[in-house]
Amino acid sequence: MGETIGSAWWFIVALGVLVTIHEFGHFFVARRCGVKVLRFSVGFGRPLWLRRGKDGTEYVVAMLPLGGYVRMLDERDDQYTPALQAQTLAAKPVGQRIAIAAAGPLANLVLCVFLLWAMFVVGRPDYAAAVGSAQGIAAQAGLRTGDVIQKIDGSDTPTWTEAQYALTISAIDRKPVQIDVRTREGGTARRTLDLSKMPQGFDETNAVRLMGLVPRHMLVPPVIGDITKGAPAYGILAQDDRVTAVDGQPVESFDDIAPKVRALAARGGPGMIEVQREGERLALEITPGKLKQPDGREIVGLGIVSAKATQPAFDAMLRYGPLAAVPQAFKATGELTGQITGLIKRMVTGQMSLKYVTGPVTTARAANATAQLGLGWFLNFLALLSLSLAILNLLPIPLLDGGHLLYYLIELVKGSPLSERAMAAGQYVGLVLLVGLMGLALFNDVLLNRLLHW
Repeated sequence: MGETIGSAWWFIVALGVLVTIHEFGHFFVARRCGVKVLRFSVGFGRPLWLRRGKDGTEYVVAMLPLGGYVRMLDERDDQYTPALQAQTLAAKPVGQRIAIAAAGPLANLVLCVFLLWAMFVVGRPDYAAAVGSAQGIAAQAGLRTGDVIQKIDGSDTPTWTEAQYALTISAIDRKPVQIDVRTREGGTARRTLDLSKMPQGFDETNAVRLMGLVPRHMLVPPVIGDITKGAPAYGILAQDDRVTAVDGQPVESFDDIAPKVRALAARGGPGMIEVQREGERLALEITPGKLKQPDGREIVGLGIVSAKATQPAFDAMLRYGPLAAVPQAFKATGELTGQITGLIKRMVTGQMSLKYVTGPVTTARAANATAQLGLGWFLNFLALLSLSLAILNLLPIPLLDGGHLLYYLIELVKGSPLSERAMAAGQYVGLVLLVGLMGLALFNDVLLNRLLHW
C-alpha cells in the first residue's frame, strides 16, 4: 500500500508540473497574440480550486490530474459576442495560430533543458560503467573483468545508465559498435562488439546480459548462503564463507564458482577451495560430486547456494558545476531527443516491440522509484517525461498539438482553412488513434504489473 500511495503521489506531482508548464506555454503565447483565454485548467472534471482573474480568465485546479487545457474564446462559446470576434483564436493569422499550438511542446522542451541543468548541478548518483564479467559476444570482443567503458560509438558513457542504453539500442539495431575502455591495467583500448550475432527475437530488456556482459555492480558476491545436506561441501564450508579461489583460480563473483568447480572435477581428484571466514583465510580440500536437480538432471558441483544479494551502494556521480552544466544540459536534451524519436521510429517499423508503450501505471511506478533514489534521479525522470510529452504532442495526429500544426500548415499551402467536414473527419481519425494508443498502453501496464507481482 505504501508503494501504491507513493506512486500515486509522485505521479500527480510529475504530471502537475509538466502539464502546468505545457499549458502555460499555450496560455502565454495566446495572450501575447491577443486571444481571449476563458480558462486555464490543470486537470479535468469538477474544480477543486478556482480563481477568476481581473481579465476574466478562470484559473482552475480540477479533480482528475490526468492532463489540462487552455480554453480560448470561440464563436460557439456562450461568452462570444461580435464585438469580441477579433479576440477569437480563429480570427488570428495562421502564423500566430501556429505559434500558439507549438508553444506547449516548446515550453516542455525548455523545461527539459532546465531540469537537466538542475540534475547536473545537484548530481545524479549512479554506477560506474565497469565490466564485472564478460562471456559470449562480449568476451569475443575482448572485454574483460575490470574494464571501464568510457565511450560507445564516440558517445561518452560516464555512468552505467548511458552505457546500458547505448548497448541495448545497438543490440536492437543488430550492428557492431566501437567501445573505448580503460583497461584494468590502467591503459586504454578499443573493442568491437559485433551485435549482429545477437539471437533472433531476443528480449530487449535483457539485451546486455544476452551479449554476455554483466556490470560490476550486478555481480553476485561469492558468499555462501546455504549448503545442501550431504553435498560435497557439507560440513566443510560454512554459511557466510566468502569463496576467494577454486583450485588456485581467483573468484570474483558467485557465478565464477560453478565453471571453476566443473573444471576441477574434469581434472579429477580433490582441490583446494579458499575462503574468508570471520577474518581468517582458509584453504579447504573438497572433491566435487554429482548433485541431482529437482528436474531429475545431474550436475557436478559443491552443493552451495549464494547468500541473498543486497543492492550495492552507488559508486559514481554524474555532476557538473552550474556553468559547465549549461552546455551539458543542451547536449543531453539533443541526445535524448534523438533517442526518443529513434525509439518511436523503431516501434513504427516493427524493429522494436510495442510492449514498451506504457501508460500511467508504469509512469507512476517510475516516478515513485526515481523519487526514492533522490532528487537527481527524479529531476532526470521529469526531464525525460517533459521531453517525451513535447515530442508526442508534435506527432501529426488530430487532437494533439501536432494535428493542429498539420491543419495550419495545410492552410498555409492551400491559402484557406480546411473545411469543417475535413477537420471533423481528421478529429475522428485522431480519436481512434489515441484511443488505440491508450488501450495498448493500459494493456501493457496491466500485463507488466501482473508479471511484476507473479
